[in-house]
Amino acid sequence: MSQLNNTLNPQSPLRMPAEWESQQAAQLTWPQQQSDWETVFSRVEPVFHAIVAAISNHQKVIIACGNSTDYKRLTHYYSNMANVVIFRVDSEDTWARDHGPISCYENNRLLLRDFQFNGWGNKYAHQNDNQITQKLNTLNAFGKTNLQASNWVLEGGSLESDGHGTLLTTSQCLLNPNRNPGLSKEQIEDKLKQELGFSRILWLEHGHLEGDDTDAHIDTLARFCSANSIAYCQASPSDDHFESLNAMEQELRQLRTQDGEPYQLIPLPLPSAQYNDDGDRLPATYANFLVINDAVLLPIYGVNEDQLAVEQIANAFPNRKIYPINCRPVIEQFGSLHCLTMQIHTEISTQYTTKC
Repeated sequence: MSQLNNTLNPQSPLRMPAEWESQQAAQLTWPQQQSDWETVFSRVEPVFHAIVAAISNHQKVIIACGNSTDYKRLTHYYSNMANVVIFRVDSEDTWARDHGPISCYENNRLLLRDFQFNGWGNKYAHQNDNQITQKLNTLNAFGKTNLQASNWVLEGGSLESDGHGTLLTTSQCLLNPNRNPGLSKEQIEDKLKQELGFSRILWLEHGHLEGDDTDAHIDTLARFCSANSIAYCQASPSDDHFESLNAMEQELRQLRTQDGEPYQLIPLPLPSAQYNDDGDRLPATYANFLVINDAVLLPIYGVNEDQLAVEQIANAFPNRKIYPINCRPVIEQFGSLHCLTMQIHTEISTQYTTKC
C-alpha cells in the first residue's frame, strides 16, 4: 500500500517547483561515439538534435560535451542558434536528469542543488558525470545562480514535485541501500524536507519496467500533470508488466491531494514490447515526457500506441504544444527523453502555479 507522510513543513523557505513552472533553460549531456552508445550512435545523435531543436524554440539549451572533436563539431552546427550554448565538460554518459542540478526556490530566489550521483547504485562508472554540474557552474553555465552541493545521493529521475510541497516517489529507488546505506527512511524524508522544502511525501511501493536499471525511477512510471492530476503507465492484462503496474494504479487511486480529494488519473498505454539484439526488453514508456515553457516533448517509439499517448498528453496539457520525438534508439541504453534532460527554472518565482 502507498504510504503518505503528512508532516507539514509550512515554515520552510524552500520549494521545489513543478516541472511546468517557468524555465530559463534545459540541460543535456551529449552522447559520445566511443562509449556504450557506439553501436547506435548514428541513430541516437539525430534524436538529440530533434530534442535541441524543439527546446530551443521555447528556451535556452545548455549542452555539456565530453569530447573535443564533438565540441568543435557541435559548436559549428549550432553557431547560428542563439538559444544553444555548448560547454566542453568530461562525461561518462548522457543522463542529465540524474547528474544535473535540481532547481529549488529559497524565498522565491532560484537555488540549484547539486546532489551526489553514484551511477544508480554503483552500477556504472560515474566519476566525471558526478562533477558535471560543478564544472558547468565554474564555466558560468548557470550565471550567478547559487549552487549548493549536498553530500548524499539523489537523482532527479526519482523526484516528482507538484510545486506545492508534495513529492511523489518510489521506495524501491529512494530507500535502496545502494544509494544511501547509512540513512533510514525517516532520515531521507527529513533531508528531502530540509533541502528541497517538501511537506508531503507520497511513497509508491509498486511499479517497475523491465530493462530499467534505475531501480524504478518515478519519471518512468507516474508524473504530475498538475497539482491534482497524475499521468501513469497502464499495461494490458496480457503484458508481463500488468501485475506490477496494476498494483501501482491501485496505490495511485488511494492517494489524495493536499485538499483531500482523489487525484485525476490519466492512463498512458504501455508501448508494445521493444527488444534489443540480445532479446532483452527495453524500458519504453510514455511517462518519460519533458515539460518546458509552453510545450511538452513526448517520447514515442514507432508503435501503434504512440497516437493514443499523444492524445492523452495533449489532453493533460491543453495549453502546450506537443512535440512527439521518436526515442526508439535512446532506449537501447535503458532510458528515454526525460532521462536525457534537466530543466533549469527561472531566477525568481513570484507565485505557485498550476497552469498546464
